[in-house]
Amino acid sequence: MAAVVHIVDDDPSVLTALGRVLASDGMDVALSASTQEFLGSFDAATTGCIVLDLSMPGMDGLELQTRLAELGATQPVIFLTGCGDIASSVRAMKAGAIDFLTKPVDVDALLEAVRRGLDMDAKAREQLLEERRAQALLTTLSPREYEVLPHVLAGRLNKQIASDLGIAEKTVKAHRARIMQKLGMHSVAELVRFSEHAHVPVAACGRGREPVR
Repeated sequence: MAAVVHIVDDDPSVLTALGRVLASDGMDVALSASTQEFLGSFDAATTGCIVLDLSMPGMDGLELQTRLAELGATQPVIFLTGCGDIASSVRAMKAGAIDFLTKPVDVDALLEAVRRGLDMDAKAREQLLEERRAQALLTTLSPREYEVLPHVLAGRLNKQIASDLGIAEKTVKAHRARIMQKLGMHSVAELVRFSEHAHVPVAACGRGREPVR
């Protein structure tokens, strides 16, 4: 899915100028003259970022930022303002905005901010995809294998895991081998990295041992 830069500004001349600047840099651009027009066509699942005017009639930029969060939108937001104040800037950044630019906008600063936003969005979506892949692989484990996994991540020996779970050491060894095979892992270090993506907890180690990190 191609990334789209959404620009929301109630000033037609600014909207057109910004759209031309970004389009001339090879970006796909969607223009909206109001927050209502934007929300009417916006899809939170699309990739990209949002360039948002702070002061607009009706729902302003900060209110739209809040609404986007409620919709589950994760696209980075860049604010533009001709009359911004420190309080608005702080509020916007605390809510997750990645930049706060003043009008008239410096073209280089705008392009840098938008490129950064697109890069952030792409990396965040790739991380989410990796997490989903990892979690899907976890569903291939049996309940006992999933029970053994956190102990392996903690660096526990087979005999220690066997003692913790009340099962035979050879059974733990078999479970460990099947875990590695099913998840396509070749080392505990690789398994730890995988489990971080899948958000698998590390078992309490006991006997003063520290978890593998």
